[in-house]
Amino acid sequence: MAAVFLSAGAVASAVPGGVRPGGGAVEERVTVRTDAGLVRGVRSARHRIFQGIPYAGAPKGAYRWAAPRPVRPWQGVRDATRPGPLCPQVPSQYAQVSSEEEDCLVLNVTAPAVVRHRPAPVLVWIHGDGTVGAGSFFDARRLAGRGVVVVTVNYRLGIFGGFAHPGLGGSGTFGLQDQQAALRWVRRNAAAFGGDATRVTVAGSSFGASAIAGHLTSPGARGLFHRAVLASGEGMMDMPAGAMGPDVPGYPWFVWRTAREAEEIGAEMTSSLGCAAPDPARTLRCLRALPVKKILRVPYIMNAFQIFAYGNETLPRLPARSLREGRFHRVPVLSGGTRDEHRTFVGLLYDAVGKRFTEEDYGRALTKAFGSRAGAVRAQYPLTQFPSPAIAWAAVLTDRMWARGTHAQHAALSRRVPTYAYEFADRNAPLYLPLPGRFDFGAYHAGDTPYLFEEPEAGKRFTAAQRWLSDTMTDQWAAFARTGTPNGPRLPVWRPYRGAGGRPYTQSLAPDRIGPVDYAREHALDFWRRFP
Repeated sequence: MAAVFLSAGAVASAVPGGVRPGGGAVEERVTVRTDAGLVRGVRSARHRIFQGIPYAGAPKGAYRWAAPRPVRPWQGVRDATRPGPLCPQVPSQYAQVSSEEEDCLVLNVTAPAVVRHRPAPVLVWIHGDGTVGAGSFFDARRLAGRGVVVVTVNYRLGIFGGFAHPGLGGSGTFGLQDQQAALRWVRRNAAAFGGDATRVTVAGSSFGASAIAGHLTSPGARGLFHRAVLASGEGMMDMPAGAMGPDVPGYPWFVWRTAREAEEIGAEMTSSLGCAAPDPARTLRCLRALPVKKILRVPYIMNAFQIFAYGNETLPRLPARSLREGRFHRVPVLSGGTRDEHRTFVGLLYDAVGKRFTEEDYGRALTKAFGSRAGAVRAQYPLTQFPSPAIAWAAVLTDRMWARGTHAQHAALSRRVPTYAYEFADRNAPLYLPLPGRFDFGAYHAGDTPYLFEEPEAGKRFTAAQRWLSDTMTDQWAAFARTGTPNGPRLPVWRPYRGAGGRPYTQSLAPDRIGPVDYAREHALDFWRRFP
């Protein structure tokens, strides 16, 4: 599946020195004792920042494609003033970053400068981007300034996190296992940084939010978090044929694959690496002995594993089904997406990179995706209502995939737990991705992330109204981490998704207005309910 997952961290904003406390204050070193040893970070008048702290042993050699193992304690004081290495990855068209280092299971802590008498809530950020990125790309000072201890995490990506092979324990879930190991580290060490291990929020965007949908249903995640934030997640989303490119087939689920399907992908890639053998154990020994560089040279090998396998110890059942049936951990949820989710993907595939999507292309795409019902979809989304065929196609997929999947997720969650739904609707959100052309990305996929994390390219272009929106959203996310509701003094009222009147409630987040939106009507969900 040649898909891409984007977030603010995808841009190469990981400066060599990592995140600095900033704020115009003089920095000083500060030391904290973790369960594996002392770490020395940096403190300013407003923040304490610790980077590159190991939470699991190096997953290399015999431990490549194995469950994360404990960190070996160290002597003396470990420097935590700079980011740790990125997990193995290759550059993409939107993120010119790369790494061949497997000893990468590290995390970063951004905390208020002063440890209060009452411990602060903790927010653990699971980054998106699918096959690129790192926790250190996300500058959490804005959230920490609201009294939240923020932990950002590196985890195994692509083939290193999602590889599946017959007889291999944990197949297709190594990235998820890493994230759970990080959450266990937080449970053991939050207090050392002034955090409250009984108020942990796990939050993520895109591929990261899909991972959280898995954690909500994973037995191994029970008790590791107490609230969840899912931004632009795909946990209950399908994928029509051609949605991610003209040659990409459809799937009933965007990110979930059965163990057999994941192993078939693994077998195809194993053959490309020259390790295919009748004996699975011999094949695995060959694969584990390969240099990272050789693995990364195989085209699309990282993108092929932007999936999570189920039918195993980590994910015993299809997470989408478990959510629908109410078999998930009972924690409050804040969840939503952007108004124009799929414009990002259409733009990257076509108009923004100089491949014009024509009226003929629109007709072919509708037929490929919807077959005999293509005419009905075209009547619902006539080209006369859109500035271009590309925008029309993006609207179809935003509604059919993202909005329908998000609506189903909110409906399932809200039957059992307090659920707060939102739609990020700033169609003029600063574009931080280095893309050519003049394509209108609108309120694009993961466009809300720079409103919560410091992102220099976006932040310097904020209008006064966008700064207000950013401040308000950050206050709401911090309130949710603190209390399990995004409401608080001087904040716009945000009602639960399943309100007293029975009508679903979704909060629109825009620079000129924060308030309710008729999400179902805006995304033609009554029309899409007639489709299987």
